[in-house]
Amino acid sequence: MFSKEIYIQRRAILRQKMGSGLILIPGNQESPMNYTENTYHFRQDSTFLYFFGLDLPGMFGVIDVDNNLDLLYANDVDIEDIIWMGPQKSVAEQAFTVGVDVTAPLEKLNQTIERAINGGRKVHFIPPYRAANMIQLSSLLGIKTCKLKQYSSLALIQSIVSMRSIKDAAEIAEIELACATGYEMHVTAMKMAQPGIMEQQIAGILEGMALSKGTGTSFPIILTQNGETLHNHNHSFPLEAGRLMIVDAGAESNGHYASDFTRTIPVGGKFSQKQKDIYNIVLAANNTGLSLTKPGVTYQSVHLKVARVIAAGLKDLGFINGDVDEAVASGAHALFFPHGLGHMMGLDVHDMEDYGQIHVGYDSQVRPIDQFGTAYLRLGRKLEPGFVITNEPGIYFIPALIEKWEKEGINKEFINFEKAKSYIGFGGIRLEDDVLVTETGARLLGKRIPIDPEDVETVVASGRN
Repeated sequence: MFSKEIYIQRRAILRQKMGSGLILIPGNQESPMNYTENTYHFRQDSTFLYFFGLDLPGMFGVIDVDNNLDLLYANDVDIEDIIWMGPQKSVAEQAFTVGVDVTAPLEKLNQTIERAINGGRKVHFIPPYRAANMIQLSSLLGIKTCKLKQYSSLALIQSIVSMRSIKDAAEIAEIELACATGYEMHVTAMKMAQPGIMEQQIAGILEGMALSKGTGTSFPIILTQNGETLHNHNHSFPLEAGRLMIVDAGAESNGHYASDFTRTIPVGGKFSQKQKDIYNIVLAANNTGLSLTKPGVTYQSVHLKVARVIAAGLKDLGFINGDVDEAVASGAHALFFPHGLGHMMGLDVHDMEDYGQIHVGYDSQVRPIDQFGTAYLRLGRKLEPGFVITNEPGIYFIPALIEKWEKEGINKEFINFEKAKSYIGFGGIRLEDDVLVTETGARLLGKRIPIDPEDVETVVASGRN
């Protein structure tokens, strides 16, 4: 949690941006795992954390723009809570730490909203993503749960996106903490990448490391030798010598800010020449993406230039035919690079995407490109100082996709399908760093995890001792 002045200022800026109305910001509630008292690990809503900072379930924040007032609704603990949880600060005491002077029990929330509605005031809320909050908002507002997204406030979404997109020094410091843990996680994975080790064992160690330094992983760990599956959460295989293990994992700081890194590791410690050829294309794409990242350029343009690096490299190896620029314009590269270059990162690993990706990653000047692969680019808009983004190019050999394109003749003038089919079983390679856009360019966040193939081999070899 930051100083209360930060939260006071954030709410004041939001009031200024919105101009009028009542802003509803529900916190998350406990979520039962298999019965009411046995809950999943609690994760507070990121919007609530940003404006109210309190990492406790069962709270509801209200920003009254017209009356220049911030309110926190929550129930104080009773004796049964104290027996199981120990003494707890009162709601008023908790609210004071984030600069909120007015508190009330949750049962009073309905009256506040009812008065606003009856008074003809606009009630603003963002689209909820958890069922419990959907039900609560539906009851408070008299809107069917299936209609909540339709009635959510675009003005509120746009105002919050404009604020949360720019990370201040305190936020960047939190992200750096998450990156430091991420570095340790990935170096550990490299050292453990030895034949016979279970994927699950490595994934479990990494998750424990994240919990020992913060609130856990920033998303479910992707760790697999079957890296052609982009988000593969299956960890059920023993590592085999000579295969490639993709590790896409990040940590969350105690302040709930994320890191998100990916490395591709040769099991046993040695890339084959075939693997190194593909790896070096992805590495060149990653370094190109970083070099092109700066204020004023669109990330969509960076993505397309990185796609060209990938296509040119694949042409040199015989996977792509013809003119490289024409191949990229046609989307031929997406057979091998079927996702976007990166996304926003902050309190969420895909920052703010609960508001709707189109509002976070795009704007009225930059719209998504409706083409396979590039359509998955989550962030396309013009970059600004203070943005924290990921840079994660990759090359994959996906059997079902190769089969589909060959059968349907998709980009047949550019693709050497026989060459592509000969790499089925190769897996995939992805290399991802976290990047801060600065006033003049960009810099990596955290110490760079070993990425040059020789350095990766050295780290893996050190784990055999």
